[in-house]
Amino acid sequence: MAGECVPFEGPDLKEMGEEEMWELINDNRHRISLGVRPCILIPYLRQARVLTEMDEDEILSCHNLTNRCMRTSYMLDLLRTQGRNGAVALLEGLMIHYPTLYTQVTGRKPSTEPSRFSGLIKYSELTEYLVRAVTGMQKELQEARCEAGRMSARCTSLESEIGQIMEQEEKSRCLQAENERMRRHLCSLQRKVTKLKDDKCDLYMRYTAAMEEKSAVNKRLHDLNLQVYQLQTELQKTQIEKEFQRQRSVRSASLAETPKLQEEVRRLRSQLVKAEKLDPARQDILAQDLAQAIDSQVELAEQLRCYREENEQLLREKQGLIDQKECLSLQVQQLTLDCNMHQQKSTMIHNQMRELQAERDQAYLSRNEAQAMIARILAEKDTLRCHLVELQERVFSLPPKRSPREQQQSCDETEICWESPRSSCEEFPFPNRRRLRRMDAVNPMSLRSCSSEREDAAASSVRSRNAEPPSSDSLRRRQEALRADRSLESAETDSLLDDFVFLPSVSSEGMQASRLCSSKGSTSDSLSRTSVPPFLMRSRPKAIRINGRVLSISFQGEAMLSQLAVVGGNKTGVFVHQVTEGSAAHTVGISPGAQIVEVKYEQKQRALRMVLEDSTLEEAMWALGQVSGLCHFSLRPRQDDYEALLQQLQNSEISSGDSFYVRVNMSLPAGPNGTLAVSCNDILHVTNTRPTGTEDSWHASQVHPCQLLDLQSGTVPNYYRAQRLLIRAIEDMSFQTKKSHKAGRVVAQSKQKAVRIVSTGRQGRNPLWVSVEEEKSTESGDTSAPKSCVTLMPYTLVTPHYPPVCRPVLLLPTVLGRILDKKLAGWQGFQLCEPEVLSFCEHASRLQRSEILEECEQERNCCYTLQSVEKVMKKGIHCVLPLGLDCVRRLHRAEIFPIIIFIGQAARSARKLRSKLQRHGQSEERLLACSRREEPLLDKLPCLYHSMAPDSWCDQTSLLTRLRTIIWEEQKKIVWVEPDLW
Repeated sequence: MAGECVPFEGPDLKEMGEEEMWELINDNRHRISLGVRPCILIPYLRQARVLTEMDEDEILSCHNLTNRCMRTSYMLDLLRTQGRNGAVALLEGLMIHYPTLYTQVTGRKPSTEPSRFSGLIKYSELTEYLVRAVTGMQKELQEARCEAGRMSARCTSLESEIGQIMEQEEKSRCLQAENERMRRHLCSLQRKVTKLKDDKCDLYMRYTAAMEEKSAVNKRLHDLNLQVYQLQTELQKTQIEKEFQRQRSVRSASLAETPKLQEEVRRLRSQLVKAEKLDPARQDILAQDLAQAIDSQVELAEQLRCYREENEQLLREKQGLIDQKECLSLQVQQLTLDCNMHQQKSTMIHNQMRELQAERDQAYLSRNEAQAMIARILAEKDTLRCHLVELQERVFSLPPKRSPREQQQSCDETEICWESPRSSCEEFPFPNRRRLRRMDAVNPMSLRSCSSEREDAAASSVRSRNAEPPSSDSLRRRQEALRADRSLESAETDSLLDDFVFLPSVSSEGMQASRLCSSKGSTSDSLSRTSVPPFLMRSRPKAIRINGRVLSISFQGEAMLSQLAVVGGNKTGVFVHQVTEGSAAHTVGISPGAQIVEVKYEQKQRALRMVLEDSTLEEAMWALGQVSGLCHFSLRPRQDDYEALLQQLQNSEISSGDSFYVRVNMSLPAGPNGTLAVSCNDILHVTNTRPTGTEDSWHASQVHPCQLLDLQSGTVPNYYRAQRLLIRAIEDMSFQTKKSHKAGRVVAQSKQKAVRIVSTGRQGRNPLWVSVEEEKSTESGDTSAPKSCVTLMPYTLVTPHYPPVCRPVLLLPTVLGRILDKKLAGWQGFQLCEPEVLSFCEHASRLQRSEILEECEQERNCCYTLQSVEKVMKKGIHCVLPLGLDCVRRLHRAEIFPIIIFIGQAARSARKLRSKLQRHGQSEERLLACSRREEPLLDKLPCLYHSMAPDSWCDQTSLLTRLRTIIWEEQKKIVWVEPDLW
């Protein structure tokens, strides 16, 4: 095509003379000096005997030659002294080691065929040198891959550092929230302390009031005592006076009344004694009041002491909180500095991304301009082709004999037809054949092409209508445009012939002309005398479109889902089911039964292309919902398949056109509404990505491990909701891990795996998501791959494989597998894979074909190969592989699917194998380290594996018996293999 760069084939080097060759080299001397390393070319030049050992030492070790360019120039000067042989050897060395530079210097394609070499080196020596060169290049490639691995590891470490920084930022936010909470708590405590002080003041006031009341009571008691004493004194005086008067009256009384008077005296004396004494009830009351006052005073003193102790404790807590606040403030300052540094790094990365986006947008603009020019050229060619077809029809439909007047009238009408093709169609209609045209369709690039044509008319005169002389650049661009037109015209003609099949037309108006009578390409036996020559006759005047060919239709796609409804899926294809009357889709002629192959539209000044040929129903509806504005549909008529799909849907044989198998990378519990409970590494058969009544769920079924049979069915989260659940599960796991480390506990490893981390970095065609691509211009020459983005995958697409009778067996961890391989190979039905000793050439050839699984002895070229594994499998027995995990992908490329068994290890199970490990020079620590190192790598394998629990066996015999049972069970299962995600 016009966009490809084909190197110019220069003159043959064998036919060139010495001066011509050195003139060619001197013309490119600067390029050779900059791009060639002398240490790489010198071995071949020494082999060709144009340089000696002294020359090599002088080139590589001379102190005057301070850089590589000076050494290369000095090497060219030494080769110039060798004449033509030096030039030939130099160019042959460039052809082997620097093919791109060789093409730039000579203009010829590099080739390693023996006929292209001059014969300075013997054929055997040349072959040996080429093998060494290929081996060296492979080593360099391996080093480059190692470097790429180190860089990827560095990127991973940087990502982990970014994650740590984000975690520190999260911690700082948590600390700030904790600080705020402690501050609020401190304020509440201060309020409580203030309240306690107020209560303490109230107690002091109450205590003072009680003391005052006590003193008042004491005063009142003292007054009462005085009053009692006064009363007693007055009573005594009164009694004395009364007694005196009575004695005087007694003296005057008779002696008979004396006993009575004595009795009365005694009675009065007893009353006086009683009166002299205090009232005991009042004394008791006063004593009780005094005791209560003393008790209340003691209680108040005790409460006052407690309040003092509480106040001191609150002061100590306040001081501790102040110290903790100062520590938290220091941590917050440190985290703030870290956050500022991280923000600066993020700002720098965003600036670089903006620059890259600006460059990308500029490239898109250039591509769109080129596409607009191509669309304009194609539109002009279509117009001219239509004109040519109409003129040929009119010429062939004219009667053979006409009068001069009719001929003159026909010439005039022909001129009118050349000037106005539409007028000719209106004046001479053909009822038997409709004119081939696009009805109600607009070229999506026509508007932009017209604007770009008006803008570029003054700048370029390639297709300019201005009256100005063309420049040299204009003439060169015109030649390039003509060459591009020829290539595009041939491609357009081929596609036109492929898209249409022509049928014979019915003769009209008495014209007796023979036509092609068969659609398979057979021609009629004879032509009439009035027919035109075959190279001018249009032999296929009527055309219909074949089913299976792609129709291209353009229209306004606003609210696409309201214009049409779709059915189907990735298995059957996405079909148009219903079209809204009066919509733009109905106007351009879209009808039910057409398969939507591709959709093109523009969004934010970017031309996007979405491939719906193998997409699911969910992704197809999402893609159609994204379309807005002018769009370009590619449809394929498949009415029979559409009717068969509708019949299956009506009979409830299927629920949609979706059908694919996925491997679940996370555990999901059962839920309401028929949600299916799945575990990590389960295989699901998804039969409907858009069930009725749900928008974020799939209808899927669990698959029988040994047959392609659907078991329990239900709904599972769709890809995007499952991805959010996976991210949440990973965050919860990390939080639990941090919490367990902070509490100082060791969490035991769960037997059931919850999450499998799988990510993709390549945008590929997959039924799980629709392919959205940006249109690329063929003239831009940009063949770089799209940028990769790493995303977590909750589901991965898998395909079933049915392996042969006996699959190879791979035991892990490697340290334990080396011990058990020979024991297992001694059983009937098992054989150990033996290494092969290869020659140097055979080793190089097999290494190039990726047939070497693993190196055994590097010096002797002793290695394990695919042929040795296939040799054992042909015997109908299991091949025991004493290899590592690196051989799995190589075996999968050869359609060999091994049984992978990982024997879980713990400290207790490792102690059971202590004697075996010591006998083979291993230790328990090395076995545990190997197990911990290889267990995370199992999740990166593209296939399932079986894991044995450490407590499922007790000794070596039971372990081997258990392994044999697992191998027998795994042999009956279907092998599910994932595609290569990177």
